[in-house]
Amino acid sequence: MKSNSPITPAFREVQVGNTTLRFETGKYAKQAGGAIVVSAGESSVLVTAVVGGPARFDFLPLTVNYEDRFGSFGAIPGGFLKREGRANERETLICRVIDRPIRPMFPKTFRRELQCIATVMSYDPAHDTDVLALCGASAAFAVSDAPLKAPIAGVRICKVDGEWVLNPSNVAVAAATVNLVIAGTRDNITMVEGGGVEAKEEEILDALELAQVEIAKIVDAIQSLADEVGKDKIEVEADPEPSADVVAFLADKGAGPLAEALAVPGKHERGDALKEARNALIATMLEGESDEAVIEQKTEEAKEVWSGMIRKSMRGTVLTEGKRLDGRAPDQVRAIWTEVGVAPRAHGSAVFTRGETQTFMTLAMGTDKRDAQLLDYPGGKIDRTFMLTYNFAPFCTGEARMLRGPKRREIGHGALAHRAIEPMLPSSEEFPYILRLCAETLESNGSSSMATVCSGTMALMDAGVPMKEPVAGIAMGLIKEGDDYAVLSDILGDEDHLGDMDFKVTGTRNGITAFQMDTKISGVSREVMGKALAQAREGRIHILNEMAKTLEAPREDLSQYAPRITSLQINPEKIRDIIGPGGKVIRSIQETCDVKINVDDSGRVEVASANQENTDKAMAMIREITQEAELGALYVGVVKRIVDFGAFVEIFPGTDGLIHISHLANERTENVRDVLTEGDEVLVRVIDIDRSGKIRLSRKEALDAAGSL
Repeated sequence: MKSNSPITPAFREVQVGNTTLRFETGKYAKQAGGAIVVSAGESSVLVTAVVGGPARFDFLPLTVNYEDRFGSFGAIPGGFLKREGRANERETLICRVIDRPIRPMFPKTFRRELQCIATVMSYDPAHDTDVLALCGASAAFAVSDAPLKAPIAGVRICKVDGEWVLNPSNVAVAAATVNLVIAGTRDNITMVEGGGVEAKEEEILDALELAQVEIAKIVDAIQSLADEVGKDKIEVEADPEPSADVVAFLADKGAGPLAEALAVPGKHERGDALKEARNALIATMLEGESDEAVIEQKTEEAKEVWSGMIRKSMRGTVLTEGKRLDGRAPDQVRAIWTEVGVAPRAHGSAVFTRGETQTFMTLAMGTDKRDAQLLDYPGGKIDRTFMLTYNFAPFCTGEARMLRGPKRREIGHGALAHRAIEPMLPSSEEFPYILRLCAETLESNGSSSMATVCSGTMALMDAGVPMKEPVAGIAMGLIKEGDDYAVLSDILGDEDHLGDMDFKVTGTRNGITAFQMDTKISGVSREVMGKALAQAREGRIHILNEMAKTLEAPREDLSQYAPRITSLQINPEKIRDIIGPGGKVIRSIQETCDVKINVDDSGRVEVASANQENTDKAMAMIREITQEAELGALYVGVVKRIVDFGAFVEIFPGTDGLIHISHLANERTENVRDVLTEGDEVLVRVIDIDRSGKIRLSRKEALDAAGSL
């Protein structure tokens, strides 16, 4: 790259697998709090970090945006406006990949607005930009004045042809049997996102260990750059400690009411009981107090102390007694019931209920290629033939709020379920349908995304989609205090909030198809992670067994309302005959037979209809148009034209051949019209087809063949 800039930027380079990552700062976007251009190959991403003005929030206000740019890969956006619009699914998922590992690296008490924007400058298909943006975000915050506790980094690790590959090309990713994005600090893994084709638990553990080594190298490079050019960090004031008398009162009077409230079954009932017990204690504590300022302060302090007591009690009970909030053992899955065929007019439908989490799923099967989702992504356009949308209405948690478009969480949950199911779907050659699953969360108390995987599998099987294996998912948690720990299967919402790790595992009886993990603690050993994965496998198989009680395998036939697809392979040169001038022929067949017809460039013809009689009629018309003469075959043709040296006979529409005068009859023929006239039906045999496709026919050999029958 040529430049006449007088600026000398600071940079660091680090080798990860066969890729060199370069972090550069001090040249672009210098008014941002921190700005990094991170590059690999010909891909580069500008990532900026800015700290806002005085605190205006009572939470950590971090915003992460990732933006692909069409110009970065030499393309012009589609649509009327010809400019980039709202974030698409890819951009949203990359935002989440950046946000999840970096958010815990800021003090919870920091209240000033934080914003990170990753803008793709150049996109090279051999080096995807998602992991670059993740590493760039960490570096941008590291050199800024934002109070990042420690840098993080991420790598993509894939298993291709039995070998682990770090930061592979998109071509290698497409052939991978395991594909994971792993992020962490210098010493510990904090996030995993990805999946595989029935990957084994040991493979996941191996990938985590290999990734940690490379992550440490990247973190060291980022820290070295920050040490050289980084700004002084903003000091974060700790929240004031609650008053000693408030702590003492709740410790003395609150243990009994807390235990009683925590023992109440049911999410909302338990929440109401905890709130009622807390309010009663606060009222008792403030009896006789008249100073409004004191009342307000002590009330807030008491609420904070009470929340800490809930956390401590829940975690302690699990570790000491092996008993959870709802009374279950750590490895116990909540009660499950399932139902299929809930929506008769859908092509497949199911309800999956686990405890207080419930999803309703419908499947629609399309036959027109226009039913596929066109994705305009870097590297080219993609036709997605399997779609899964996840909806989370407010009623599922007993709330009332405005309905708006899907949030990042809904998009992330839908993508996780999509990734879980897709490896077990049949190929388009085996089952040439466009599939769209639509999930409605009816109740939620712990991992509706995993319930979506289960209901999605059952809806597909209810529709008769020949899945390779059923897929189920389970959400796991971890409680860890020192060397003591407990792995929790099928976590509740409260256990997710109060626990140390949340990871979701989906798969078949044979292996893992999707994996997502976030941790809130400094690290998890291989021993702990190994136990968690083994326990997750037991839970997953238990759930699959429960699903099998309702529907064990895909139905043998499709719904009566589902279109049937019948396929036919024709000579690609005959495609133009089916299409006809301006599409006249194919439209006529579709209208006459009430079917949909798709024809691809390979000559594969697909006819779709819910009525088999209509399909058969259309197939007969297509065969008639596209049939080809077979050497040695007999045909009854119509004489179209007579010439001195023979007769041209149409053996089927659009295809004719020549009977030479010498092949008209066994005896010598002086005049063709002595034997045939135009319009006659005549039995002929194909005796030759030359390279140009010209057909030679024989009436004489046909008569001999007919006489011998």
